Amino acid sequence: MNICQKGNIYNVRIEDIAYGGKGIARIDGFVIFVSGGIPGDVVSCLIIKKNKAYADARIVDFLEKSPFRIEPLCPYFDFCGGCQWQNIKYEAQLHFKKNHVKDSLEHIGLLKNIHINDTIPSPDIFHYRNKMEFSFSDKRWLLESEKDNEIKDDTFALGLHVPERYDKVLDIDECFLQSENSNKVLNFTRSFALENGLSAYSNKSNNGFLRNLVIREGKNSNECMVNLVTYETNQSVMNKYCEELLNNCNFVTTIINNITSRKSQVAIGEKEIVFHGAGYITEMINEYKYLISANSFFQTNSRGTEKLYNVIKNFLPKGKTEMLWDLYCGAGAISIYLSELCNNIIGFEIVDSAIKDANRNVEINDIKNCKFVAGDLKDRIKEYLYIIPNVIILDPPRSGLHPEVFKILKDINVQDIIYVSCNPQTQARDLEQLVENYNIIEIQPIDMFPHTMHIENVVKLNRKNL
Repeated sequence: MNICQKGNIYNVRIEDIAYGGKGIARIDGFVIFVSGGIPGDVVSCLIIKKNKAYADARIVDFLEKSPFRIEPLCPYFDFCGGCQWQNIKYEAQLHFKKNHVKDSLEHIGLLKNIHINDTIPSPDIFHYRNKMEFSFSDKRWLLESEKDNEIKDDTFALGLHVPERYDKVLDIDECFLQSENSNKVLNFTRSFALENGLSAYSNKSNNGFLRNLVIREGKNSNECMVNLVTYETNQSVMNKYCEELLNNCNFVTTIINNITSRKSQVAIGEKEIVFHGAGYITEMINEYKYLISANSFFQTNSRGTEKLYNVIKNFLPKGKTEMLWDLYCGAGAISIYLSELCNNIIGFEIVDSAIKDANRNVEINDIKNCKFVAGDLKDRIKEYLYIIPNVIILDPPRSGLHPEVFKILKDINVQDIIYVSCNPQTQARDLEQLVENYNIIEIQPIDMFPHTMHIENVVKLNRKNL
């Protein structure tokens, strides 16, 4: 008997929510991923894709709505890729994120009988992002209400990409994840571009002037950076943009132009010109001050970052740590935050610009016990194996740990490891190997990304007595 045929409509109850945001339903045990489904929904859904393991479906009608479901604040929610869970009560979001960590550790990491602390909520659930990256496009996504309008322009947009449609951008005038000031910059920039006849870049034709608008804020310093990413240099346009932007948005403290001719959609320039201000902003996390340049990494939720760093601090062993290694240290933010609890810290980072930021940050905070090493971690760390650390902080990219790093960790046999990750799945994969030599002491999820499926998770490990 064939279960669940493509093109058929079925009535199902959404039982769970998958990492990625889709609802999970079952027909006679066969899994269906339902876009937009929330646990507790009873829906009629159309099967749009099926393979041997599962089917994908979209909702045709609601028979019963989940008690976790709320009306999203944002009018673009149904089309925008910025957040996936704004239609879910925040308390339920925290619960689902904890479950995602649990499911990843159990099914990918094969860890059993583990205790996970309740998710620490974000201090702010709207307007919390200190960085937003918008795209210009010559292909605007038309809303249903616009499609029958004879007077419509679909050749220019400034906003966020539509999910699974990287060739289309949704033109938006307000995002509830960023501040009112950032929304002012967004709308001014759009108006300026249209009034001055500036074209949006197309990677299909590889021409057009405007590529990205990146807005960064110091939530605790009230500083604001505007970074306009363009295909080429145009001094006169940028001078005019700066003058008018400062007249309309006097809270902006620095304006930067990144220029890139690469087809890649990454909003990082091959060349950078500072048109106004210092070329960076500062942010305060607790008593520490951090310089943030246009392309440096910094946690996007400033007030949530303090909660994250306090968890890491509390996971340190009691007493002063003699030597701590901060692997994937970025601009040195964690190292600096932990510096008062350690005698010596060495941070390793592959990105040269991040190391430059780290060295500037220790200087402005007058910290003497942090050293930063630039280069490929798996190579540079071997030069320091004569110094055995007491604690290692792991905060890798979403892809997780490189296989060579596991070998190094095994050779070092450090007493305590604190593993920070924004990807529970790759963290779980890595923990499966680490638990051969380490016990998991505590697991703490922290919500740094309200209204999205993403979650930060911190795991404390202690070496086994083998």
